[in-house]
Amino acid sequence: MSSAGEGAAAPQIHKGLEGIVADATKIAEVNGSEGRLTLRGYDITQLSGRVTFEEVAYLLWYGELPTRSEYQALQKEMSSARELPPSALNALKELAPHATGMHILRMGASMLSVGDADVDNLDVESNRRRAARLQAQMPAIVAHTWRLRNGQEIVHPKPEHGLAQGFLYMLEGEEPEQARVDGLNAYLVAVAEHGLNASTFTGRCVISTDSDMVSALTAAVGALKGPKHGGVPGPVLKMLEAIGTPEQAEEWIRNEMTAGRRIMGFGHRIYKVRDPRAALLSDAAEKMAQLTGDRRLLELTTAVEQTTVRVLEELKPGRDLYANVELYAALILHAVDIPSELFTPMFGVGRTSGWTAHMVEQLENNRLIRPNSIYVGPYDLQWKPMDERN
Repeated sequence: MSSAGEGAAAPQIHKGLEGIVADATKIAEVNGSEGRLTLRGYDITQLSGRVTFEEVAYLLWYGELPTRSEYQALQKEMSSARELPPSALNALKELAPHATGMHILRMGASMLSVGDADVDNLDVESNRRRAARLQAQMPAIVAHTWRLRNGQEIVHPKPEHGLAQGFLYMLEGEEPEQARVDGLNAYLVAVAEHGLNASTFTGRCVISTDSDMVSALTAAVGALKGPKHGGVPGPVLKMLEAIGTPEQAEEWIRNEMTAGRRIMGFGHRIYKVRDPRAALLSDAAEKMAQLTGDRRLLELTTAVEQTTVRVLEELKPGRDLYANVELYAALILHAVDIPSELFTPMFGVGRTSGWTAHMVEQLENNRLIRPNSIYVGPYDLQWKPMDERN
């Protein structure tokens, strides 16, 4: 910590570290002015609809898309790690009735060090293997807890399932339709990685102390819990339900803006154009609608987006507020039939791949993350006995 000092010019403070470049990365670029998201050299539009989530996870961890043999090896590795250790399962059974949503994911994530005798080994290959195991186990925390809270028995994973299919099977106990698997896969790919956001930065801060990956993952989950970061899809769905029909969108949106309330699913710290992930998820939602024949929510969401952008340009010109990923995340998760309480935990499941990739990268050329602050408090106060203090 430094001090401005009496009479000294105070250094510039970047609240929220906005505009500060903290490190260089090979993992992702978020281009806010052009609305582009690049993962390890691939524009996200090159990947969406063409790859599985496991392929994207491999890309983030290893820097290149897997060959068939590498992909099969990763699938086998993650399949064998998908079930939680018995002690963690027992703890979940005790915790499930007393916590919900991100609270349970945070507690569950912290238990993933159970049975890992090598958890404090920080070499790159150990952490890549650990990343695959943690990614495989996070869906089980969400699915098992949901069933336990609803008085149902745990459904154990099948080794032949991929991550998206396996999650839906563990959640419901039945083989899911392929359209739902594809929709959830598209969602997980879209949210897998997004640069040095609050939760990713938190994870990198923790791992920079030479702590372990499970501790860093738990901290990242805690950061994601906040509604300013990952906790928005649920309120988006409530907003859509409140609007009801495309015909009611304009009146509802104008009333909210006049009252000074935020329209959920719009605006982003980085993007000054439409969030490219919103485009990917709206395309995925269109594919699902074509397969299921249910277009009601898609048409409502599209109307809300178009109306909101138009009204924002009229009432708040120059603000550059466009749809972000959360608007269509709510749509796709609802279409896949994920309970709204699990929307943010599912974000955490998908983002685990990005978090862990950043942890591996941080340790490759590690320096403790320790920014300064400026002291602006008083000086030269004099101590008084307690009975003389006002």
